[in-house]
Amino acid sequence: MTFKIFLQFIRLNAKAASVVPYFLGILFSIYYFHEFKWANSIIYLIAQVAIALFVTGFNNVQDYYLAKDIHYRDTYNIIGREHLSPRRSLHMMLAMLATAIILGIVLVFRTNLLLLFMGAAAIGVAVFYTYGPIPFSRFPLGELLSGTVEGFGVFFLAVYMNVPTPMLMGFHFNWPYFSLAGNLQNILVMILVGLPNIFLVANIMLADNICDLEQDIRNERYTVPYYIGKDRAIKVYDTLVLLAYIPVIFSVLFQVLPIYQLIVLLSLPIILKNIKTFNAEQVKETTFNTAPQNLMLFQGLQMLALILGIFF
Repeated sequence: MTFKIFLQFIRLNAKAASVVPYFLGILFSIYYFHEFKWANSIIYLIAQVAIALFVTGFNNVQDYYLAKDIHYRDTYNIIGREHLSPRRSLHMMLAMLATAIILGIVLVFRTNLLLLFMGAAAIGVAVFYTYGPIPFSRFPLGELLSGTVEGFGVFFLAVYMNVPTPMLMGFHFNWPYFSLAGNLQNILVMILVGLPNIFLVANIMLADNICDLEQDIRNERYTVPYYIGKDRAIKVYDTLVLLAYIPVIFSVLFQVLPIYQLIVLLSLPIILKNIKTFNAEQVKETTFNTAPQNLMLFQGLQMLALILGIFF
């Protein structure tokens, strides 16, 4: 596997969904909670990148093994198209998973036991999305899982790595007693600020599923566009992009985010243009990229606004 093929194997163009919410979480932790722990942040970044690479690579391996359409398996799936070894590809991805698990355990000792349960749930979703007798990918769950786990979950954990446990929530165990305590106000703030992540990351998965609808049906993957129809799925796609602006406006009104956050409104003309481009044609190799572009533009401006808020 050459480096160029590896980048295609892990779908580098869609990895923004994993990395951007992380950096947004780091900046929000500094701005709102005035907390930053560089060691925890670096460890979590490596773990998050490892699990993100695992998810995409493992999905490619599983799609190769589970493919019903032989033409898709041999000419479209990257393992068949590039004549890669499925076993070696799987071993590479399992090494990524092991790296993420080991680093996650390190972070549990550096933060709180609750991270063990949150991390286990996230890894469970990553593994069983395409593995097991009834993979999640065979159901209309992709948008919900990617939006909550990859969109909000990454953002939340990036903050969780940096703030003292009482600021969000923690699990405490002292045999035979245990307790779960948290700050509901801060958690609600996190949900409000994290909503654009959920909408925009879910939209990347939705765009992917819209582009792959016919291919997915041939391979017995029944995603959201299959159940609601392609035209309605495109309308949902358009709506989710525009909904991302609403939590930002409310966050500014509630003084959770700095006034600079309103610069995200500058992205509206470009995002409307991207929506129009995707509505005209839904092709994986061309128009799909408008979905991660929307996320990068929108949240890039959010990060710029947070940096301005931190310094000014």
